Amino acid sequence: MRLVLPLAALALLAAPAYAQTAPAAASSPTMAAPTTAAKPAPAMHHRETMNERFTKANTTHDGHLTLAQAKVGYPTVAKRFTEIDAAKNGYVTEEDIRAWEKAAHDRRQAAKPPATTPPKG
Repeated sequence: MRLVLPLAALALLAAPAYAQTAPAAASSPTMAAPTTAAKPAPAMHHRETMNERFTKANTTHDGHLTLAQAKVGYPTVAKRFTEIDAAKNGYVTEEDIRAWEKAAHDRRQAAKPPATTPPKG
């Protein structure tokens, strides 16, 4: 009776470790691996928002992103910095970036030819 309790405890402790090991049959060299091995799903990549990029690039945390800060932390803004900085302050804010993006979107939409409807026939 004194031996039963320690053996039961040992069996309970060994069960999770056994469940985590690969079965011997799968690692056997005699068994052929299937040709279409299941690949793990790719990890989801977090796409940063404009606010996250701005906050990360704005190292002074003053709400003003300078060209030097943009070159290091927000290269897409750095490429168009002079266009975005319409007031020529030497810095851009999140509102400046949003306004520029909206204006660029509006320009692209205006440049599209109007949609034509096919003739009924």
